[in-house]
Amino acid sequence: MVSFASYDGTVLVCHERGEGPALVCLPGGPGRSSGYLGDLGGLTARRRLFLLDNRGTGESAAPVDPETYAMGRMVADVEALRVHLGLERMDLLGHSAAGGLALLYAARYPERIGHLVLVTPSVHPAGIEITDEQWYAQIERRADESWYESRLPDLKAWDAGDESRRLRAQPFFYSPWNETAEAHATRFAERSAEAATRFHTGMPAAGKTRAGLARVTAPVLVIAGERDPGPLPAHAAELAGIFPRGTGVVLPGAHYPWVTAPDAFTEAVGGFLETSPPGSG
Repeated sequence: MVSFASYDGTVLVCHERGEGPALVCLPGGPGRSSGYLGDLGGLTARRRLFLLDNRGTGESAAPVDPETYAMGRMVADVEALRVHLGLERMDLLGHSAAGGLALLYAARYPERIGHLVLVTPSVHPAGIEITDEQWYAQIERRADESWYESRLPDLKAWDAGDESRRLRAQPFFYSPWNETAEAHATRFAERSAEAATRFHTGMPAAGKTRAGLARVTAPVLVIAGERDPGPLPAHAAELAGIFPRGTGVVLPGAHYPWVTAPDAFTEAVGGFLETSPPGSG
């Protein structure tokens, strides 16, 4: 376990797992601790994972100033971790909402990225929007599954703001929805309400972010889940196209491909991380 003080003195914790070159991993939610990332489908056999508990989650302290839960402010936490680990360039992975955080970090510090992996990421910081029509069209692709009719009202209620229905809506974010998926969803359901509420405040303008991302010379992999309602494969491809060395890939599953398709996930990510970083060769 790595413990360090961020820019404002907030003490953050990063969990170290596996062997090999470092891969810094940011959990989404927002407001979830890194525990739900697990070993990323067995990626620990190829990489030493540094799994950050974002401020106010897991074993990391809550900040004195709650405004620092904003995604744009949390970029400084990622940079503080890089400095603490002594990495000139770092390989960085962000999932879901933290894919957005990783985007903002890369836009601000393009020269510090060795490889960037965005797993079913938030695309909004780059100005890419997922419409309600796109979201529900993808949802309807699950209509032939046995649980669909009983869980659709939960999804709609949660989408309308009823947080108490969040767990019941989870089948739409795993494919297949089976015992493994249900166990993962149930075990890691907890998140910090305050961190989640404030995460999307004060986001930089999308145009500025896109301009920064265009300066990232490192290889970038954007992963979409085949049945994930957001981002859709088309959104992942659009995001990948912003980067000079961006690649989009569609994996089996939905929002948590390392849970339901671990072999495909580790092969895609592990192979990608072996590509040449900027300045090599």
